Amino acid sequence: MKRLNTTERLKRRADFRAAGQGARAPGKAFVLQARNRGEDGAPRVGFTVSRQVGNAVERNRVRRRLREIVRLGPSANLYAGHDYVLIGRRAALQSGFDAMMRDLDAALRRVHAAGPAAALRGTGGADQGSLHRAGSPGRTHRRPVQAAKSRTGNGRKTPQQD
Repeated sequence: MKRLNTTERLKRRADFRAAGQGARAPGKAFVLQARNRGEDGAPRVGFTVSRQVGNAVERNRVRRRLREIVRLGPSANLYAGHDYVLIGRRAALQSGFDAMMRDLDAALRRVHAAGPAAALRGTGGADQGSLHRAGSPGRTHRRPVQAAKSRTGNGRKTPQQD
């Protein structure tokens, strides 16, 4: 497999969604998602941090730290023709930078050790078909909906309801 030293950024939502269908490697400070695009070209990397991580200042700090570990990390671990998404976690604010670098290296090795078929297939686990088939068999009937009592707009009962 050919490896390149240059990386490009993922910017479109469709690319992020497609990478989410690939292999996943969770870490303490981030989750790495990787997907083989099936074409040659520079590896593309995207970064995302949800609002649950914190306010804008904290999210931007996490995003900057993730960008820096990718920039300083060994680019030989980023394979050509692959898309990578790093999803930041709140722990990235307290994690040491060297620990995050080791986590990225380990996550990349886990993603690529699974082989190229896993990067195209996803994480395994559940069937990729309908979500209704993946869970329990479910019920075949539903409880009837009870009719709600009508009330006037001010919360008082109407004379017919007394």
